Amino acid sequence: MKNELLNRTKKFALDCWHFCFKIPKSTADFINKLKIVEEEADESVYWLEIFEEILSDQSEEIIKLKQEGKELLAITVAIN
Repeated sequence: MKNELLNRTKKFALDCWHFCFKIPKSTADFINKLKIVEEEADESVYWLEIFEEILSDQSEEIIKLKQEGKELLAITVAIN
C-alpha cells in the first residue's frame, strides 16, 4: 500500500511535469506559482532532513520522501 501510494504520487508529479511543457512559457502568473512551488519543495526537503536526524528509526521512509522532494524541486527549477 505504501509503495503504491509513493508510485502514484511520483507518477502524478511526472504527469504534471509533462503537462507543464504544453503550457506557453510567457504566462507570468504560472511562472510566479512555480517559484512558490520551488520554495515550498525546498523547505519540505529541509524539514525532512531535520526529521531524518531526529527520527532515525523512520529514515528509510524519510529518504524516499526526500528523494521525491528533490526530484520535484529539480523539475520545477528546470521548468523556470
